[in-house]
Amino acid sequence: MCLEAALSSRSPLNSPTTRIRFNGRVPLTAIGIVVVIFWSWSFLRLPQHAGSSAHPIDSLLSAAPAQHDAWLQQASTSTTLGECVNEYKRRYKRNPPPGFDGWYRYATERSSIVIDDFDNLMDDLQLFWAVKPTEIRRRSREALSDPRNEVAEIRIRSGKAEIGPDVKPTHRWMLDGVIAMMKNYIDRIPDMDMVFNINDEPRIAIPYNSLQGLQKGSAPTETPKVPRLNEFSKDRADGWNYSDPSSFKNPFIDYSFQPTFHSHGSISCHPSSFARRSHLWDTLPLCASCSSPHSKGLFLSNWTLSASPCHQPDLAHLHGFYLSPAAFKPSKTLYPVFSQSKAAGYFDIRYPSPWNYMDKAVYRPTDNFKDPPFSEKESTLFWRGATSEGVSRYGEWKGMARQRLVHLANNASTTFPILLPSFPHGSSNARYRPTYTTHILSSSLLPETGLNISSIALVDKIARCWDDDCPTQLREFGVVGPSDFQSHWHYKYLIDLDGAGFSGRFIPFLQSRSLPFKVAGVFREWWDGRVTAWKHFVPIDIRLHGLWSTLAYFHGVKAPMGKIGRKAVTEMKARTEEGERIAENGREWVGKVMRKEDMEIYFYRLLLEWGRLTDDARDDIGFSV
Repeated sequence: MCLEAALSSRSPLNSPTTRIRFNGRVPLTAIGIVVVIFWSWSFLRLPQHAGSSAHPIDSLLSAAPAQHDAWLQQASTSTTLGECVNEYKRRYKRNPPPGFDGWYRYATERSSIVIDDFDNLMDDLQLFWAVKPTEIRRRSREALSDPRNEVAEIRIRSGKAEIGPDVKPTHRWMLDGVIAMMKNYIDRIPDMDMVFNINDEPRIAIPYNSLQGLQKGSAPTETPKVPRLNEFSKDRADGWNYSDPSSFKNPFIDYSFQPTFHSHGSISCHPSSFARRSHLWDTLPLCASCSSPHSKGLFLSNWTLSASPCHQPDLAHLHGFYLSPAAFKPSKTLYPVFSQSKAAGYFDIRYPSPWNYMDKAVYRPTDNFKDPPFSEKESTLFWRGATSEGVSRYGEWKGMARQRLVHLANNASTTFPILLPSFPHGSSNARYRPTYTTHILSSSLLPETGLNISSIALVDKIARCWDDDCPTQLREFGVVGPSDFQSHWHYKYLIDLDGAGFSGRFIPFLQSRSLPFKVAGVFREWWDGRVTAWKHFVPIDIRLHGLWSTLAYFHGVKAPMGKIGRKAVTEMKARTEEGERIAENGREWVGKVMRKEDMEIYFYRLLLEWGRLTDDARDDIGFSV
């Protein structure tokens, strides 16, 4: 199954509104000229809502609880170990790994809501069933053989874990966090060596044709039989030792500071997909057909599908990871690399991030930085961050999501689309209901709408830039001083964006009483699927074209004299109750499925699965009741 089929059965629309060059290549030297993503909305064919008396977000909010309930029902089917084993075999067509009973006790003793749905974990591991255990172990050692590969080792022997050599001091905390996460059950984990990516960016991109062979070779072939052994093989440690590394080659190639979408980001997509057939030539207009498969007008409606690059060739110019990553050393061969997050189309093995487990960004209100009830917070859309998304030398910063957000919020010369209500023919007669229509407004009109409430800025200095791109960004954006992370809770609306990798802020944002606006960036983590868009957080498309309309829905819009500028509109009431309900739903739910205990439970199961995959007797071992 190709990537786009796995994410959705919907086909991408193939009538782009941008100019597309088919079967072409964008030369590297053209990036500085081509990348102009400060959208000129007035020239776009945007989704229209003319004539609709209901706001699209109303229906998205109505649908979200049912989506969440359906996920929860299938995620927590089992109530006994026997039921859990049977559900595992039904889902994954294999026996659970040895030690599964110990994992089940660990999970239930910690009141884990999620017992059955570990699809993210199993999907990440699936392709390795097409690779022999001896070869998995050899590739692990090969990846670790050169410190320049920017991976680190954790070695488990006789129930103890230790960090391998050559770990950069700046990254040791990450490995310390991994070991801390497994300390309660390390004595139940078989001997193994694990390869951890110490960079933010993912590493493993598999071309479509190779992916088809791996998928075919990894599929279960029959109904699982009773396993012959309910334990891992003895003397596993010897299998990880290679006394003669002379045959090792460097599996990683350095692609830092250059475009990566067409070379790596979309190569797992079907050759006929929009992303593979086309290269964006004119990047100024919005590619409406790129966003429409996962959208309802201006608003993101399918969080899962929005991650797929296969229907979105414009992603090549919308994020620093695809424009010019700072530290990107990928391989097109299936090497076993554990990463904290990955982009769709990459085949790293995700694990819960030590960043969150070790409280590098933590929700911890104080007397000086309280977290008041939603209704008492300052009604502001707040963001502070750095230019850490990618490296800019030839104007790549103009496409990076963080810089586009700051520009959109602070540049009075921009225009933006916004969905607003108005009465037919300008009438305010009580017989009529207002209808919603997309208008293009100038940022100079924000004060009239009452939406001039954003506090969005870059902090401290312009980073990751070369030559003129450093002073140019400083002139364009300016910078503000750093602020205490706990000051976020003062504001109603918190916007979250990926950086060079996943954002470590999202979990503490969910834990707060504020309403998180999560930009559907590039990277997805271990918890993807556990929280539901529009029930636990507000999703925003990476193009940001629906940002002001989304904020308008929750904050409300003023319309003095029935007009904004020359547009005949009517006032839109604030959906304060709806915003507070999402914030409270997210706050309650994250405390049930994204706790530190849930990270431990996920990692425990991942380690058992990895132990089985790397065992020479993997086809004969497993757990049964």
